[in-house]
Amino acid sequence: MEYIKTDLEGVFIIQPKVLNDARGYFFEAWKKEEFEEHVGKVNFVQDNESKSTRGVLRGLHYQKGEFAQAKLVRVIKGRVLDVAVDLRRSSKTFGQYVAVELSDENKRQLFIPRGFAHGFLVRSDEAIFTYKVDNAYAPQAEACILWKDEDINVDWNIDEKEIVMSEKDLRACCLREAEVFE
Repeated sequence: MEYIKTDLEGVFIIQPKVLNDARGYFFEAWKKEEFEEHVGKVNFVQDNESKSTRGVLRGLHYQKGEFAQAKLVRVIKGRVLDVAVDLRRSSKTFGQYVAVELSDENKRQLFIPRGFAHGFLVRSDEAIFTYKVDNAYAPQAEACILWKDEDINVDWNIDEKEIVMSEKDLRACCLREAEVFE
């Protein structure tokens, strides 16, 4: 696997080596020793999966305080624009984001450390999205930053009328009002 550093410290694009032949393909999606050598030690405790249709935007989600989560995300079917936003106030990239296309074709993954908000927009007719987390979900600690926060200014590259979101995500706060990480 190739571990590609992004402009946000701790966020990596992971490109697996895919072996193709007449039967199909094979690749290692995660290998503990190799991951720790390039990224660091992370103890994943839970795997999650979601299915969404074109235009669904989930995010920008995170968990606060001791319930913060690191995530390793990928797409099994379809195509998404995946976004990580730096919420570490002491970081030189606070409030900045990285956006990466993840798909069943490119098989890329994105590692997002604790201290970041995360979201994705489905660009295909359907997407199956899966991710590992290093801390269990804690509803009392969940938080969300508005997908169109002007201070972050994510380029989702979609007409707002085409977006499908949950009520919770529509009511999210702006970065200026959010509880962030030191």
